[in-house]
Amino acid sequence: MNPLQLPNAPAPQRVSVVVVGAGPAGLTVANILRHAGVGCVVLETETREFIEQRPRAGVIEEWAVRALEERGLAENLLRKAQRHTACEFRFDDRQHRFSYTELTGRHHYVYPQPSLVADLVREYVDVRGGDIRFGVRDVQVHDIDTDQPSVSYTCPHSGQRQVIHCDFIAGCDGARGVTRRALPADRFPIARHDYGIGWLSLLAEAPPSSDCVLFGIHQDGFAGQMPRSPEVTRYYLQCPPGDDPENWSHERVWAELRRRLAVDGAPELVEGQLIEKRMLDMHDYVVESMASGRLFLAGDAAHLVAPIAAKGMNLALHDAFQLGDALVAHLTQEADDNSSGLEGYSEACLRRVWDYQEFSQWLSEVYHGSATGEPFRTGTTLARLRRLFTSPVAAAAFAEQYLGTAERY
Repeated sequence: MNPLQLPNAPAPQRVSVVVVGAGPAGLTVANILRHAGVGCVVLETETREFIEQRPRAGVIEEWAVRALEERGLAENLLRKAQRHTACEFRFDDRQHRFSYTELTGRHHYVYPQPSLVADLVREYVDVRGGDIRFGVRDVQVHDIDTDQPSVSYTCPHSGQRQVIHCDFIAGCDGARGVTRRALPADRFPIARHDYGIGWLSLLAEAPPSSDCVLFGIHQDGFAGQMPRSPEVTRYYLQCPPGDDPENWSHERVWAELRRRLAVDGAPELVEGQLIEKRMLDMHDYVVESMASGRLFLAGDAAHLVAPIAAKGMNLALHDAFQLGDALVAHLTQEADDNSSGLEGYSEACLRRVWDYQEFSQWLSEVYHGSATGEPFRTGTTLARLRRLFTSPVAAAAFAEQYLGTAERY
C-alpha cells in the first residue's frame, strides 16, 4: 500500500523544506532557513542526547568558522575552541614543525563536532523555536522529481506513519542514510576510491603531548595525535583494513603510539584510559550530481572523504552554506529570478569536494608511503616531506590546501 494513503493516518503536513538528518550539515541548513523565516522540519533517527555526545571530528577551518559567525552560529565556538597555528611532522628521527599561521596569517580551530552539534541544536530548537523530530523510524522520500515531493516516517511515540509535503528536501543523513539511496543509480554514478589501509581511531582521557597536531611517518605505519581538549586526545594508528579493535589492547596501543611518534627531544606521550576504539577503513566516494529534482544532498550523504586531512566536517559545512543560502533566495523571492543558486548548487560544491579529495589522496601517500615496504615509495615520500621544509613555494601550496583557503565558499 502507498505509505501516503494509509488508513487512519494523521492528516499530511506541509512545510517549505524537510531536512533529513541532524548533523552539522542538516542543522546548519535548518538554522539558515529558520533565521530567514522559511518553514522547515528536521527529521533525525537518533535522540538529541545521542547526537550531542557522538564522538566525531574536531578540526574546523577558519573560513567555516567565519561563515558560522556571520550567521550567528559561532558564539560558543569562538569562546571555547582552541586555535591551532602549526602542525608537526615526525620523520628521520626528528621533529619538523610547520607553522602555517606564520606563513599565511590563518589558523585552524579545534572544537569537537558533538559540541558544534549541541550548539546548532540549541540555537535551532531552544532559541529560534525550530522543529526537530528525534527518534523517527523508516524515513522515506517520495516524488523527488516532481514539484510535490514529500517525506514520510514512523512516529516513535504513536507508531503511526506521518507524511510531510514540502517544496524541497535537504538530504543530510550521512553515508548510510536514505536520501542518497533515493537517487536512481543509473543516473547518479558514485565515484569510489579505496586506500587499502585501515586506521584505528582512539580517544584517550589523556592530555596531548604537544600543542599541535602530530603526524608520525614510520616504516611500521602512520600514527597521528590530534588534541581535542586539555584532558582528551584523539589518536590514530595505521593498521590492516578490517582489523578488529579488540586485537589492540591498552598496552599494545600505547606501545605502538610511543614507538611511531618517538623522535629525539620530544616529550613522552601521557598514557590514559582509552574511551573509544573504532576501526576506520580508509575510502572515499563522490556522488555526481548532488541534486535530483527537489532533493539536494549535503555532507556525507553526497561525498565521503577519509579523515586523512580532516576535511569531512568542513565539506559538510560548505555544502550547508551553499544550500541554505540558495534555498532562502529561491523561497523568499521570485523563483524565476533566483533559481540559479539551486541550479548551480551541485557544481559549486563539487569543485571544493574534488579539491579536498585530491589533497587527501596526496597527503595519504605522505602518511603511508613509507609503510609499504617499497623502497621507491619510501624515497618519494621523504622527497615530498623534505621539499615541504626547504621550498617556500611547496610550503605555501601545502598551507593553502591544509587550511582550505584556496577558494572562498
